[in-house]
Amino acid sequence: MQDEKKMVEVTVLLPAYNEEQSIGATIAAIRQLYPDYEILVVDDGSTDNTLQIAMEAGANVWPHPYNIGNGAAVKTGLRLAQGEWVVMMDADGQHDPADIALLLEHKDRFDMVVGARSKQSATSMHRDLANWFYNRLASYVTKFRVDDLTSGFRLVRNSTVRQFIYLLPNTFSYPSTLTMAYLRSGRSVKYVPIRTRTRQGKSKIKLLSDGVRFFLIITKIATLFAPMRIFLPVSMIFFCTGLAYYMYTFLTQGRFTNMSALLFNSAIIIFMIGLVSEQISQMRYDRVQ
Repeated sequence: MQDEKKMVEVTVLLPAYNEEQSIGATIAAIRQLYPDYEILVVDDGSTDNTLQIAMEAGANVWPHPYNIGNGAAVKTGLRLAQGEWVVMMDADGQHDPADIALLLEHKDRFDMVVGARSKQSATSMHRDLANWFYNRLASYVTKFRVDDLTSGFRLVRNSTVRQFIYLLPNTFSYPSTLTMAYLRSGRSVKYVPIRTRTRQGKSKIKLLSDGVRFFLIITKIATLFAPMRIFLPVSMIFFCTGLAYYMYTFLTQGRFTNMSALLFNSAIIIFMIGLVSEQISQMRYDRVQ
Protein backbone atom coordinates (compact mmCIF):
# COMPACT_ATOMS: atom_id res chain seq x y z
CA MET A 1 0.00 0.00 0.00
CA GLN A 2 2.89 2.35 0.75
CA ASP A 3 4.44 1.69 -2.67
CA GLU A 4 1.15 2.53 -4.33
CA LYS A 5 0.99 5.88 -2.51
CA LYS A 6 4.50 6.78 -3.56
CA MET A 7 3.62 6.16 -7.21
CA VAL A 8 0.86 8.80 -7.13
CA GLU A 9 2.29 12.29 -7.51
CA VAL A 10 -0.91 14.36 -7.61
CA THR A 11 -4.43 13.82 -6.32
CA VAL A 12 -7.20 16.01 -7.75
CA LEU A 13 -9.81 16.38 -5.01
CA LEU A 14 -13.38 17.24 -6.02
CA PRO A 15 -15.90 17.79 -3.20
CA ALA A 16 -19.34 17.39 -4.75
CA TYR A 17 -22.95 17.87 -3.72
CA ASN A 18 -25.67 17.50 -6.37
CA GLU A 19 -23.34 18.22 -9.29
CA GLU A 20 -24.69 15.68 -11.80
CA GLN A 21 -24.72 18.30 -14.58
CA SER A 22 -20.97 18.93 -14.48
CA ILE A 23 -19.14 16.20 -12.56
CA GLY A 24 -18.84 13.79 -15.49
CA ALA A 25 -17.40 16.33 -17.90
CA THR A 26 -15.02 17.67 -15.24
CA ILE A 27 -13.63 14.22 -14.48
CA ALA A 28 -13.32 13.38 -18.18
CA ALA A 29 -11.34 16.58 -18.83
CA ILE A 30 -8.99 15.88 -15.94
CA ARG A 31 -8.42 12.27 -17.05
CA GLN A 32 -7.64 13.40 -20.58
CA LEU A 33 -5.14 16.06 -19.49
CA TYR A 34 -3.57 14.19 -16.57
CA PRO A 35 -4.07 10.42 -17.00
CA ASP A 36 -1.60 9.54 -14.22
CA TYR A 37 -3.24 11.67 -11.53
CA GLU A 38 -5.61 10.27 -8.94
CA ILE A 39 -9.09 11.77 -9.20
CA LEU A 40 -10.85 11.62 -5.85
CA VAL A 41 -14.51 12.64 -5.54
CA VAL A 42 -16.05 13.01 -2.10
CA ASP A 43 -19.82 12.93 -2.55
CA ASP A 44 -21.34 14.92 0.30
CA GLY A 45 -24.68 13.11 0.50
CA SER A 46 -25.96 14.08 -2.95
CA THR A 47 -29.62 13.36 -3.68
CA ASP A 48 -29.16 13.23 -7.46
CA ASN A 49 -26.95 11.02 -9.67
CA THR A 50 -23.63 12.65 -8.77
CA LEU A 51 -22.28 9.50 -7.13
CA GLN A 52 -23.14 7.18 -10.02
CA ILE A 53 -21.86 9.56 -12.70
CA ALA A 54 -18.56 10.10 -10.87
CA MET A 55 -18.02 6.35 -10.56
CA GLU A 56 -18.87 5.77 -14.22
CA ALA A 57 -16.41 8.50 -15.22
CA GLY A 58 -13.61 6.57 -13.54
CA ALA A 59 -12.98 8.57 -10.37
CA ASN A 60 -12.29 7.17 -6.94
CA VAL A 61 -15.45 8.03 -5.03
CA TRP A 62 -16.01 8.25 -1.28
CA PRO A 63 -19.62 8.97 -0.22
CA HIS A 64 -20.82 10.73 2.88
CA PRO A 65 -23.99 9.12 4.29
CA TYR A 66 -25.65 12.55 4.40
CA ASN A 67 -24.85 16.18 3.62
CA ILE A 68 -22.28 17.42 6.15
CA GLY A 69 -20.74 20.38 4.35
CA ASN A 70 -18.27 21.38 1.67
CA GLY A 71 -15.45 21.72 4.19
CA ALA A 72 -16.20 18.30 5.66
CA ALA A 73 -15.95 16.77 2.18
CA VAL A 74 -12.56 18.43 1.70
CA LYS A 75 -11.33 17.12 5.07
CA THR A 76 -12.41 13.60 4.13
CA GLY A 77 -10.61 13.93 0.81
CA LEU A 78 -7.40 15.17 2.43
CA ARG A 79 -7.39 12.14 4.74
CA LEU A 80 -7.89 9.75 1.82
CA ALA A 81 -5.69 11.38 -0.85
CA GLN A 82 -2.79 9.20 -1.98
CA GLY A 83 -0.86 11.84 -3.91
CA GLU A 84 2.12 13.74 -2.59
CA TRP A 85 0.39 16.90 -3.84
CA VAL A 86 -3.34 17.62 -3.62
CA VAL A 87 -5.21 19.91 -6.01
CA MET A 88 -8.55 21.03 -4.61
CA MET A 89 -11.06 22.31 -7.16
CA ASP A 90 -14.81 22.74 -7.50
CA ALA A 91 -16.85 20.08 -9.26
CA ASP A 92 -19.36 22.54 -10.73
CA GLY A 93 -17.41 23.34 -13.91
CA GLN A 94 -16.14 26.77 -12.84
CA HIS A 95 -12.48 25.77 -12.80
CA ASP A 96 -10.66 24.82 -15.99
CA PRO A 97 -8.71 21.55 -15.47
CA ALA A 98 -6.02 22.94 -17.79
CA ASP A 99 -5.17 25.48 -15.06
CA ILE A 100 -3.95 22.69 -12.79
CA ALA A 101 -0.66 22.86 -14.68
CA LEU A 102 -0.37 26.57 -13.78
CA LEU A 103 -0.49 25.71 -10.08
CA LEU A 104 1.95 22.83 -10.38
CA GLU A 105 4.57 25.11 -11.94
CA HIS A 106 5.14 26.64 -8.47
CA LYS A 107 4.88 23.53 -6.28
CA ASP A 108 8.59 23.33 -5.49
CA ARG A 109 8.87 26.94 -4.28
CA PHE A 110 5.66 27.56 -2.31
CA ASP A 111 3.74 25.65 0.36
CA MET A 112 0.37 26.54 -1.16
CA VAL A 113 -0.53 27.81 -4.63
CA VAL A 114 -3.96 29.38 -5.09
CA GLY A 115 -5.83 30.15 -8.29
CA ALA A 116 -7.00 33.77 -7.91
CA ARG A 117 -10.03 34.72 -9.99
CA SER A 118 -9.21 37.48 -12.45
CA LYS A 119 -11.50 40.30 -13.59
CA GLN A 120 -12.33 38.30 -16.71
CA SER A 121 -13.89 35.53 -14.61
CA ALA A 122 -17.60 34.85 -14.79
CA THR A 123 -18.56 36.17 -11.36
CA SER A 124 -21.45 38.32 -10.15
CA MET A 125 -20.98 41.92 -8.98
CA HIS A 126 -22.19 41.34 -5.43
CA ARG A 127 -19.77 38.45 -4.97
CA ASP A 128 -16.93 40.55 -6.37
CA LEU A 129 -17.68 43.27 -3.81
CA ALA A 130 -17.90 40.74 -0.97
CA ASN A 131 -14.64 39.08 -2.02
CA TRP A 132 -12.92 42.46 -2.23
CA PHE A 133 -13.93 43.22 1.34
CA TYR A 134 -12.87 39.78 2.60
CA ASN A 135 -9.53 40.03 0.78
CA ARG A 136 -8.80 43.40 2.36
CA LEU A 137 -9.72 42.13 5.83
CA ALA A 138 -7.54 39.04 5.43
CA SER A 139 -4.65 41.13 4.09
CA TYR A 140 -4.87 43.37 7.17
CA VAL A 141 -4.98 40.42 9.58
CA THR A 142 -2.16 38.41 7.97
CA LYS A 143 0.01 41.36 6.83
CA PHE A 144 0.17 39.66 3.42
CA ARG A 145 -1.54 40.62 0.17
CA VAL A 146 -4.43 38.17 -0.20
CA ASP A 147 -5.74 38.19 -3.79
CA ASP A 148 -8.55 35.66 -3.41
CA LEU A 149 -9.38 34.50 0.10
CA THR A 150 -12.34 32.29 -0.86
CA SER A 151 -10.95 30.52 -3.92
CA GLY A 152 -11.52 26.76 -3.76
CA PHE A 153 -8.90 26.08 -6.45
CA ARG A 154 -5.58 25.47 -4.71
CA LEU A 155 -2.55 23.18 -4.54
CA VAL A 156 -1.03 21.94 -1.29
CA ARG A 157 1.47 19.30 -0.20
CA ASN A 158 -0.38 16.42 1.40
CA SER A 159 1.93 16.00 4.39
CA THR A 160 1.74 19.73 5.20
CA VAL A 161 -1.99 20.33 4.84
CA ARG A 162 -2.85 17.41 7.11
CA GLN A 163 -1.38 19.35 10.03
CA PHE A 164 -4.18 21.91 9.62
CA ILE A 165 -7.18 19.61 9.10
CA TYR A 166 -8.24 20.01 12.75
CA LEU A 167 -8.66 23.76 12.16
CA LEU A 168 -10.90 23.49 9.09
CA PRO A 169 -14.67 24.00 9.50
CA ASN A 170 -17.31 21.84 7.83
CA THR A 171 -18.69 24.75 5.81
CA PHE A 172 -17.74 26.74 2.72
CA SER A 173 -15.21 28.80 4.65
CA TYR A 174 -12.47 26.17 4.63
CA PRO A 175 -10.40 28.08 1.96
CA SER A 176 -10.30 31.17 4.19
CA THR A 177 -9.26 29.15 7.23
CA LEU A 178 -6.59 27.28 5.28
CA THR A 179 -5.11 30.46 3.82
CA MET A 180 -4.89 32.25 7.15
CA ALA A 181 -3.56 29.14 8.91
CA TYR A 182 -0.73 28.82 6.40
CA LEU A 183 0.19 32.49 6.60
CA ARG A 184 -0.05 32.59 10.40
CA SER A 185 2.28 29.61 10.73
CA GLY A 186 4.90 31.14 8.44
CA ARG A 187 4.10 29.06 5.34
CA SER A 188 4.49 30.57 1.88
CA VAL A 189 1.50 31.23 -0.39
CA LYS A 190 1.49 32.03 -4.11
CA TYR A 191 -1.46 33.45 -6.08
CA VAL A 192 -1.79 32.57 -9.76
CA PRO A 193 -4.36 34.44 -11.90
CA ILE A 194 -7.01 32.18 -13.43
CA ARG A 195 -10.23 32.71 -15.31
CA THR A 196 -13.30 30.90 -13.99
CA ARG A 197 -16.34 29.93 -16.03
CA THR A 198 -20.06 30.07 -15.29
CA ARG A 199 -20.95 27.22 -12.98
CA GLN A 200 -23.25 24.41 -14.09
CA GLY A 201 -26.41 24.03 -12.04
CA LYS A 202 -27.65 26.09 -9.12
CA SER A 203 -25.28 27.64 -6.59
CA LYS A 204 -25.42 26.22 -3.05
CA ILE A 205 -24.58 29.63 -1.54
CA LYS A 206 -27.47 31.94 -0.59
CA LEU A 207 -26.60 35.61 -0.83
CA LEU A 208 -28.25 36.99 2.32
CA SER A 209 -28.10 34.19 4.88
CA ASP A 210 -24.74 32.78 3.79
CA GLY A 211 -23.32 36.29 3.33
CA VAL A 212 -24.01 37.21 6.96
CA ARG A 213 -22.81 33.81 8.18
CA PHE A 214 -19.65 34.05 6.11
CA PHE A 215 -18.87 37.53 7.48
CA LEU A 216 -19.17 36.17 11.01
CA ILE A 217 -16.95 33.23 10.10
CA ILE A 218 -14.28 35.49 8.59
CA THR A 219 -14.36 37.64 11.73
CA LYS A 220 -13.99 34.57 13.95
CA ILE A 221 -11.15 33.26 11.79
CA ALA A 222 -9.37 36.61 12.02
CA THR A 223 -9.80 36.62 15.80
CA LEU A 224 -8.57 33.02 15.98
CA PHE A 225 -5.34 33.57 14.06
CA ALA A 226 -4.42 37.18 14.90
CA PRO A 227 -6.49 38.40 17.88
CA MET A 228 -4.53 41.61 18.51
CA ARG A 229 -5.16 42.75 14.93
CA ILE A 230 -8.84 42.84 15.89
CA PHE A 231 -8.84 43.68 19.61
CA LEU A 232 -6.20 46.42 19.49
CA PRO A 233 -8.06 48.73 17.05
CA VAL A 234 -11.29 48.28 19.03
CA SER A 235 -9.43 49.08 22.24
CA MET A 236 -7.90 52.18 20.66
CA ILE A 237 -11.32 53.37 19.47
CA PHE A 238 -12.68 53.16 23.03
CA PHE A 239 -9.57 54.84 24.46
CA CYS A 240 -9.59 57.71 21.95
CA THR A 241 -13.34 58.20 22.39
CA GLY A 242 -12.90 58.33 26.16
CA LEU A 243 -10.01 60.79 25.83
CA ALA A 244 -11.96 63.02 23.45
CA TYR A 245 -15.01 62.96 25.71
CA TYR A 246 -12.87 63.74 28.76
CA MET A 247 -11.32 66.76 27.01
CA TYR A 248 -14.80 67.95 26.02
CA THR A 249 -16.24 67.64 29.54
CA PHE A 250 -13.12 69.14 31.12
CA LEU A 251 -13.32 72.21 28.88
CA THR A 252 -17.09 72.62 29.17
CA GLN A 253 -17.78 71.38 32.74
CA GLY A 254 -14.34 71.24 34.35
CA ARG A 255 -14.71 67.63 35.51
CA PHE A 256 -13.99 63.99 34.75
CA THR A 257 -17.26 62.13 34.03
CA ASN A 258 -18.38 58.55 34.61
CA MET A 259 -18.72 58.03 30.85
CA SER A 260 -15.05 58.79 30.30
CA ALA A 261 -14.13 56.36 33.06
CA LEU A 262 -16.33 53.68 31.47
CA LEU A 263 -14.72 54.17 28.07
CA PHE A 264 -11.18 54.01 29.52
CA ASN A 265 -12.02 50.87 31.51
CA SER A 266 -13.54 49.24 28.43
CA ALA A 267 -10.40 50.02 26.43
CA ILE A 268 -8.20 48.40 29.07
CA ILE A 269 -10.43 45.30 29.38
CA ILE A 270 -10.57 44.78 25.62
CA PHE A 271 -6.80 45.17 25.37
CA MET A 272 -6.21 42.59 28.12
CA ILE A 273 -8.64 40.15 26.49
CA GLY A 274 -6.68 40.60 23.26
CA LEU A 275 -3.42 39.75 25.05
CA VAL A 276 -4.89 36.56 26.50
CA SER A 277 -6.39 35.60 23.14
CA GLU A 278 -3.03 36.15 21.48
CA GLN A 279 -1.38 33.72 23.88
CA ILE A 280 -4.09 31.11 23.34
CA SER A 281 -3.78 31.54 19.57
CA GLN A 282 -0.02 30.97 19.77
CA MET A 283 -0.49 27.81 21.84
CA ARG A 284 -2.70 26.29 19.13
CA TYR A 285 0.35 26.02 16.88
CA ASP A 286 2.22 23.71 19.24
CA ARG A 287 1.01 20.76 17.16
CA VAL A 288 2.08 22.33 13.83
CA GLN A 289 5.60 21.54 12.69
